[in-house]
Amino acid sequence: MTAFTIAIDGPAAAGKGTLSKAVAAHFGFAHLDTGLLYRAVGAKTLLGVEPIEAARALTAEDLEVEGLRTPDVAQAASRVAVIADVRSALVDFQRAFAMRAGGAVLDGRDIGTVICPDAKVKLFVTASAEVRAERRYLELSAKGDPSTRAQVLADVQARDARDMGRAEAPLKPAEDAVLIDTSDLSIEAAVAKAIAEINAKAG
Repeated sequence: MTAFTIAIDGPAAAGKGTLSKAVAAHFGFAHLDTGLLYRAVGAKTLLGVEPIEAARALTAEDLEVEGLRTPDVAQAASRVAVIADVRSALVDFQRAFAMRAGGAVLDGRDIGTVICPDAKVKLFVTASAEVRAERRYLELSAKGDPSTRAQVLADVQARDARDMGRAEAPLKPAEDAVLIDTSDLSIEAAVAKAIAEINAKAG
């Protein structure tokens, strides 16, 4: 079977991870959260490893490490993601995954624009900064994190500025990406919209 790649991009807490997992499960495709690659590199830098060295030595096992979802690691991931040599070191890993037989869903920030510009389907999942910050705040609060709503919103806005403003592979929709704004959509509605768009392209 020819590789069928679905590229799903978007900013932090837009819902792209949840949507990507659901889409992959629906179609029986493999799923890669490419943000985990950057989180794994970021986590290593917090331990004193140099970013480029960490990226070049990354293994699949590094993606299973505990604590990759913490705010500190998220910020470290955003910082290392602006480094061109870090991004290039991780490109081959992502492209190899995208070409696996049986189909693949990759979610991140530059999948449709840089990693898989020839993906069969490209989606850009977004939501307002306020909605995304509230989602992240509730997620962190449930884990006992003491961050305030204002702090979480500031973090989201800082990540957006860094992701959209970086010289290397900035966060932006691919020209042929379908935009899905989840600000006022339930998870079920967003997934249904994504599946409909994929079916339309596949047809």
